[in-house]
Amino acid sequence: MTSYDLLVIGAGAAGSTAATTAASNGARVALVERDKMGGTCLNYGCDPTKTLLHIAHMLYQARHAKTYGLQIPQANVAWDKVQDYVKQVITTIRGGTPDEANAAMRKQGIAVLEGEASFVSPHEVTIAGEKVTAERIIIASGSQTVVPPIEGLADAGFLTNVEAIALPTLPKRMAIIGGGAIGVEFAQLFQRFGVQITIVEQSAHILDKEDRELADLLRNLLSKEGIRFKTGTALQRVERTDDGKKLTLKHEQDRQEELLVDEVLPAIGRRPTLEKLNLEAAGVKTTKKGIVVDEYLRSSTPHIWAAGDVASPYQFTHIAYEQGKLAAQNAFSQQAQAFDNRVIPWVTYTTPALAHVGQTEEQLREAGIDYKVSRMKFSEVERAISQGQTDGMVKLLVDQQDKILGAHILGARADDLLAPLLIAMQNNLSVEAIASTIFPYPTLGEGVRWAADRV
Repeated sequence: MTSYDLLVIGAGAAGSTAATTAASNGARVALVERDKMGGTCLNYGCDPTKTLLHIAHMLYQARHAKTYGLQIPQANVAWDKVQDYVKQVITTIRGGTPDEANAAMRKQGIAVLEGEASFVSPHEVTIAGEKVTAERIIIASGSQTVVPPIEGLADAGFLTNVEAIALPTLPKRMAIIGGGAIGVEFAQLFQRFGVQITIVEQSAHILDKEDRELADLLRNLLSKEGIRFKTGTALQRVERTDDGKKLTLKHEQDRQEELLVDEVLPAIGRRPTLEKLNLEAAGVKTTKKGIVVDEYLRSSTPHIWAAGDVASPYQFTHIAYEQGKLAAQNAFSQQAQAFDNRVIPWVTYTTPALAHVGQTEEQLREAGIDYKVSRMKFSEVERAISQGQTDGMVKLLVDQQDKILGAHILGARADDLLAPLLIAMQNNLSVEAIASTIFPYPTLGEGVRWAADRV
């Protein structure tokens, strides 16, 4: 039986970061992965979807180039070539094939163990029939798509993100169940590739974690592209027919409607991957939301930590990375540090992108917090005008001392434009710090400065 200073379960953003952090400090580390190095984000999530969104955006621009005086006769899609490019991107980010990525980890002194991990005792884990022990363990097993218990869905068949990013051919019609960030991103991606998209959302609004003003504005823009929204609508039943998959929808006031599509993509959320870990044998407490951890990412079993989607309410790769690093540091430290969740950026990577940090207007009103609002529309920003990217705005919410309570951006490159606001909030700077900073002209970033100046 092999023994390690640290055993890390899961080689996604949290797990691989934890393993390399500990190994770089001299620990004897083993990293367990049942699939491919890089986890969901690299292989089936963030990176392939953002690549496809970028390609879809270039296709959209080519087809709408007349606005800029460009005559592009036609812009067609060679879907197999698109898939080849996506695979190339994944391989490059991973650092080669799965075997080459594993070898790169081993060169750092990390033992890569391939297989499903299952606890047999608090310090013992079996992987592919072999038993290993570890003084410390970090669980970073990630998350998986939630499949709603809808009548007929399993029999009719459905897509998860894993199948959706690698479809051999594009369907003509697709229903996406769920109007959150994942659902909306897939909707625009496939719509721009020529798939007729309908989003079915049970609540009255899409993107319910976002500021309502900007989320509604994004919905209007996506509707103009042809995406159909059915909000306040529940999917009751799916039935396979000769013409496709027939969905029975239930609207408010019990009104029913039938929708015929070729594919169904559930996007109502993700749940922690815990089933095969046998955590009871390790004494690790869990809830439906995942592994229960304290502020230091330590579980109910003192020598076991958890990081990333399996334990965090923020299922983002950037959070998984930071938590993996912190869990590895805390596992060997006499003075553990708490995870700092004061400033968490969120991004929906549509075009235009919707990014935010901090609280929304709705949250501030509900909490009874006094605030001031500043808006700077991109139709007032010279660089946005010159690029024809005037949709959206920068919206800042500040308190009476001019500290930023929330920052929301809908616009081209909103994900990147959020950066100065993140720095200001992380360092407890007032909005004046941004307003008094000279930004280069002409840039989209000036929209952030002038929004701060208007406060």
